[in-house]
Amino acid sequence: MPPEDAALVRRMLANDGRAFREFFDLQFPRLYHFAYRRLGQRVEVTEDVVQSVLVRAIEKLETFRGESTLLTWLCAMCRHEIADWNRAQRRRGAREIPGKTEDARLTAESRTAADGESPEDALFRDEESQRVRSVLDRLPEHYGEVLEWKYIEDLPVKEIAARLGISPKAAESTLTRARAFFRSSFAEASDPRESQG
Repeated sequence: MPPEDAALVRRMLANDGRAFREFFDLQFPRLYHFAYRRLGQRVEVTEDVVQSVLVRAIEKLETFRGESTLLTWLCAMCRHEIADWNRAQRRRGAREIPGKTEDARLTAESRTAADGESPEDALFRDEESQRVRSVLDRLPEHYGEVLEWKYIEDLPVKEIAARLGISPKAAESTLTRARAFFRSSFAEASDPRESQG
């Protein structure tokens, strides 16, 4: 665990009020960025989910073992919270699906006017992007994160290694396994028949 994470956790466990404010001020924007696209760019939902994760993290702070960075631990909790939110939405039933489809259609049409892309292509791109996020969220804990750090945040391997607390060579190896795992998972998500043999 990075020394600054360890110091912050110690202060929070000692009930230092300023430490809680620092924790929130530092982690809220990071988690918001992590959750925003995964929650369909819904501002209020994202704020609610992120706040819920931070409150739960404070309640479970004593269980944080420091085997990863504080942010990595929070992102893992956030993945579970997003999955719970998605399950709750599915339980609400099919009545919400037309609205979601209509939102996607309107988004696609607005992009068409802006950049000349056809509505079908824009909708396909949005669906493909959602499939990528869905696969990333289902990968084993560190795999999704290292792929996002590398290809979305454009972090160098050295920084990824520092975040994971491992050597750059071990980080390269993790990235290689994560890419292979993603490719096979994405192929199955794209064509469910492939996973049936």
